[in-house]
Amino acid sequence: MAITAAMVKQLRDTTGAGMMDAKKALTETDGDMDAAVDWLRTKGLAKAAKKSGRTAAEGLVAVKVEGGRGVAVEVNAETDFVAKNSEFQSMVSDIADAAVKVDDLDALKEADLGGKTVADTITDKIATIGENMGLRRMAAIEGETVVSYVHNAAAEGMGKIGVLVALKGSDEGFGKQVAMHIAATNPAALNEAELDPEVIEKEKQVQIDIARESGKPDAVIEKMIVGRMKKFLSEITLLGQNFVVNPDVTVEQAAKDAGAEITGYVRLEVGEGIEVEKEDFAAEVAKAAQG
Repeated sequence: MAITAAMVKQLRDTTGAGMMDAKKALTETDGDMDAAVDWLRTKGLAKAAKKSGRTAAEGLVAVKVEGGRGVAVEVNAETDFVAKNSEFQSMVSDIADAAVKVDDLDALKEADLGGKTVADTITDKIATIGENMGLRRMAAIEGETVVSYVHNAAAEGMGKIGVLVALKGSDEGFGKQVAMHIAATNPAALNEAELDPEVIEKEKQVQIDIARESGKPDAVIEKMIVGRMKKFLSEITLLGQNFVVNPDVTVEQAAKDAGAEITGYVRLEVGEGIEVEKEDFAAEVAKAAQG
């Protein structure tokens, strides 16, 4: 597979590795970006195993809680200008209200909004505002107590990041702190049990390869892996993370101290996972000059 300059740049941006190291990693892995990240980590050449999470689309995430049920919806637009439009924000708020009463995204698209379906309402708004839009995601959670938080709010209940936290217990103040923590740290799962086993196995293999590069005996490597995997899990699972409000304790311990139990969470960020092609300014000018 041909390794392009764009691929090398993407890998450098993701890992912080040097240009030649990034190119070699891609060559060794036949252009597989994830495998190249792992190759660099194994060789100690990656500063961090960052996964691409760049926001490549605009819009809003709205959250809504009614009783013991909370929902979050993501509605995309082409520009941030539209996300600040009161007409667009009003539509997103209405969609969130409708989401509380349905079970999934397909049902939400067919839900009634003042005599029209949500899908038709969005189509009409595209015509009036003049920009492409779409209802991309919906997530719901239930619990004894459900708390919501919006980071970088554009209007009440909506912004760039929306978080819902389900708790056993009634301490909404603590729930709000946990929601803020989740917005900041973006954990991969609530705990180890809810983490994808493939993620754990993949990281374990990477750590084994790194340890073997050190040339240490197998007995020492085994102990190293146990410690490194424990650290890995504490960094990516919500309950294992150090609580941002009090870094001396984990989130799990903070919940116990508050007399609460965190049973689940939802975190949606505008545009995560969407990638768009970008051209540098010189390329854009050249393209325009060619007509």
